[in-house]
Parts: sequence; C-alpha cells; structure tokens
Amino acid sequence: MHTLVGWHVDMEFQEEGNRTKAAALVRLTDGAEVRGHGQAQRHPSDAEQLRVGEEIAGARALMDIATQLLQKAHVEIDDAKGKPSHPLI
Repeated sequence: MHTLVGWHVDMEFQEEGNRTKAAALVRLTDGAEVRGHGQAQRHPSDAEQLRVGEEIAGARALMDIATQLLQKAHVEIDDAKGKPSHPLI
C-alpha cells in the first residue's frame, strides 16, 4: 500500500532596487511549518532582470528550508534511536 503525501510551499518576493528577497514557507503533514529566507543582489552593471533575481533568491530560500528539514529529520532519528546518529547534512 502506498500513501501519497503532499507538502504545500508558499513563496513571496520583495524587490527593492537591485535587491530581491524571498520568503518561503512549507507546511508539513505533522503540522509543522518551516520558513526559509534568501536574497539576491544584482550588480549595478547588470541589466535589470527581475526573474533572475527571484530565481536566485527563491533557490536560496528553498536551500534554507532544505537544511532545516535535514536537521529536523536528524533530531527525529536521534529521538527514535535514543542515541546520537551521523549528521544528515
């Protein structure tokens, strides 16, 4: 029997001059919410490409969430085993 599980990720972007900030939120099936943040900064000599800034800032926010999820899983493994395990990061 297979169980299908889905996570929902919300992303928001804020543009300020040559900076793009991203905030990401993922809601897990256990009710936990994990938030991540990322940013990108365009070099003054580069052409204005909002999409590229969003992609970089968004990717960094998702990497922040990925790191937090690995840490969360590691703690849960340790708790289940009752002893420290090898880090997942």
